[in-house]
Amino acid sequence: MKHLKLLAAILLVTSVVQAQTAPPSDAITIQQELKKLDVLGSVLYVAAHPDDENTRLLAYLALEKHYRTGYLALTRGDGGQNLIGNEQSELLGLIRTQELLAARRVDGAEQFFSRANDFGFSKGPEETLKIWDHEKVLGDAVWVIRNFRPDIIICRFTTTGEGGHGHHTSSAIIAQEAFAAAADPKRFPEQLKYTQVWQAKRLLVNGANFGGANTEGPFKISTGAYNAVLGKGYGEVSADSRSNHKTQGFGSAKQRGDATETFRIILGDAPKTDLMDGVNTTWSRVKGGEGISAEIATIRKNLDIDHPEKSVPALVALLTKVEAISDPYWKEQKTKGLKDLIAACAGLWFEAYAPQATYAVGEEISVRTQVVLRSDIDVKIFTIGYNRDLSPFTMFPTEPIKNANSDFSVEAPILANTPKDFNDKIKADEVTQPYWLKYPHGVGLYETGYLDKNDKDGDVGQKTLPENIPYSAWITFKILGKNIQFERPIQYKYVDPAKGEIYQPLVIAPPVTANIVNKDYVFNTQQTQTVQIKMQAFTKAAGSISLKPVAGWKISPEKIDFDQAKGAEWLASFIITPADSKQKVSTLQAVVKTGGKEWNLGIQRILYDHVPAITLFPPAETKLINIDLKTAGKKIGYVAGAGDLVPEALMQVGYEVHQLTEADIMNADLSVYDAIVTGVRAYNVNPRLAVMQPRLLDYVNKGGNLVVQYNNNNGIVVNPGPYPFRPVNQRVTDENAAVTFLDPTNPVLNYPNKITQADFEGWIQERGLYFVSNIDPKYKTILQMNDPGEQPNPGSLIVGDYGKGRFIYTSLAFFRELPAGVPGAYRLFVNLLSKPR
Repeated sequence: MKHLKLLAAILLVTSVVQAQTAPPSDAITIQQELKKLDVLGSVLYVAAHPDDENTRLLAYLALEKHYRTGYLALTRGDGGQNLIGNEQSELLGLIRTQELLAARRVDGAEQFFSRANDFGFSKGPEETLKIWDHEKVLGDAVWVIRNFRPDIIICRFTTTGEGGHGHHTSSAIIAQEAFAAAADPKRFPEQLKYTQVWQAKRLLVNGANFGGANTEGPFKISTGAYNAVLGKGYGEVSADSRSNHKTQGFGSAKQRGDATETFRIILGDAPKTDLMDGVNTTWSRVKGGEGISAEIATIRKNLDIDHPEKSVPALVALLTKVEAISDPYWKEQKTKGLKDLIAACAGLWFEAYAPQATYAVGEEISVRTQVVLRSDIDVKIFTIGYNRDLSPFTMFPTEPIKNANSDFSVEAPILANTPKDFNDKIKADEVTQPYWLKYPHGVGLYETGYLDKNDKDGDVGQKTLPENIPYSAWITFKILGKNIQFERPIQYKYVDPAKGEIYQPLVIAPPVTANIVNKDYVFNTQQTQTVQIKMQAFTKAAGSISLKPVAGWKISPEKIDFDQAKGAEWLASFIITPADSKQKVSTLQAVVKTGGKEWNLGIQRILYDHVPAITLFPPAETKLINIDLKTAGKKIGYVAGAGDLVPEALMQVGYEVHQLTEADIMNADLSVYDAIVTGVRAYNVNPRLAVMQPRLLDYVNKGGNLVVQYNNNNGIVVNPGPYPFRPVNQRVTDENAAVTFLDPTNPVLNYPNKITQADFEGWIQERGLYFVSNIDPKYKTILQMNDPGEQPNPGSLIVGDYGKGRFIYTSLAFFRELPAGVPGAYRLFVNLLSKPR
């Protein structure tokens, strides 16, 4: 019985995580939810990344057919590029997670992930599945299937490679294997302590055209219907959903009118007339469901949209019947929907919020729970309690919880349209670190400590969810004499003078955070550098900050004591000196000692208007990089592109970097710059570069040095160079690929640093992307490289003289290598900036 309660708990976790302060209660939502109440069917869509999902199909399945619909993205999109900022890797994955949740709030589906890390472009599934750890990612997919219990599973991609990306193909392979493994008790038996085996009816691939590779299938459905309740067709809903993928520049036009989706059967029997052929999606599929559909039909027929509270008695009676059905899965799904319907129809609004954004671990959080009843339905408060026990055994209690500190009496009445507040305090017990970032991880897989064969139970409740289970208030109302319990996440609420009322996630921080000012410290002599640490106290705290000793480096002082009030911010400074030239790259860690504990976390906030505020606590560490590096020139002009951290990296090695505006380029004296650099994808994202380009080429012609970093092959506003070439979708993804020097005497390989093969050691993620072809003979190709089994590619770095100056185009991934502190990448990029006089 305990495990059945656990299973029910897991099935509801997603709705908790995605919950807003209060679910919508408008007439559209009420009518849509009444329709969904009468459908017992579920569909899981599987692909690799954020943006891979077919939002029109998801919207059609969730909002037209009213199936429980989910999207399993195996990765969070960490390895892509960011078109709206400079966040990369895990930070980009955090933003894209929230973009997916925003998309799901539009199209009505739910969101899941595996532990797989998007490590960058992969040319085949063999590489992908090896890096990911095939068995663990498969286990995550099986876990989702066993708990979500889809009647059918749909893949976006095929196992035969038409998707063009190793992650895409791998997602289809994983889905196909998981289809069978989820039903096999011998596969991942450790999961069966918490869940049950599940056999989906069929697995299909959703047809598409991938750059000419057509995967369309013979079975077709129309998804272009118009939903009169929503006032939109699913092509319009789809565009609204997809346009949330802003980091990828996926703003989409709304399509209206008929549209067709095609499918091909992979496993199971082929559908003949409907995707759900052979699946009972009515209440007759569950024992005890007799008569429920008829009652729902009566409620829908009698719904007075101007007075939905008239339907509350029938909905409360129906809830009692649904609670009596024997199927734990559908009982939990439908009771949750029914409870929200009852609250919406009764005009019962309630939320829980805190008066400040951030608290320290161990502090008391003041929580205000506010309730308003906007009808004359008989509703009383029964209990209010708080729970963030991450064990699913108690995540969804069957008995009402009550906080002993609550300031109300049992069965406190609620007066119509009269707000009532309840004030309580709870303890902040754990840092709100995104659960997949709690532990160090490798290239291919996040370590979450959950449910591997040799694991303890761990934090099973959050496994594969998009974000952490929140601190929550649990409110039990007595509605027409029946106890009905609801959950509301505790959020921070405030009023912005320009934007109005704002809700943001509640943040629990360490007592003191330590942010080392620079991500890297680059040394190229025996000189000392000052490492500054920005300290912040989230509670009154006394203790010390120190840097862990590192072989080959001298650190002074040994520690710095502090005694600070809550809210204080201050700087701590340490002197670092290289003591051993053999130590090329070392990790420096800060340690805060306070309250008898050690903490080594910083704090970072990511703020964009289209997603909730994101707060994480990265390790308080930096890299010490000892490089044999010579520089020439001093002043660099930088033209921003899609967002990168190259300017900060250049400042680390002593360059004076000026961010150039259009006015600067058009009117200022560009000859003062030793080099001008354009950021990644600048010629894709800035249409004004077509206007600025003649001035940039004039700068080169008069003796300047222009370095253009990679651009996508689609949508370049103007040829970046003085002579023709063409970026194409070719790359070298093996970061250890052999590099051949085609022009070893060229200055970019010799001045001011002599580049050797050692400078291509330690690169991360890839060598380069969007190499160039159709290269005019006036350019010199400098390097050649290739992935295994492919032809050598000379398109990663080209150099051309133009007038008195030099033009360089590079597809090498400097935007990844420099922030990662790769010594050879620094040496080579400095050479690109250094035109011999």
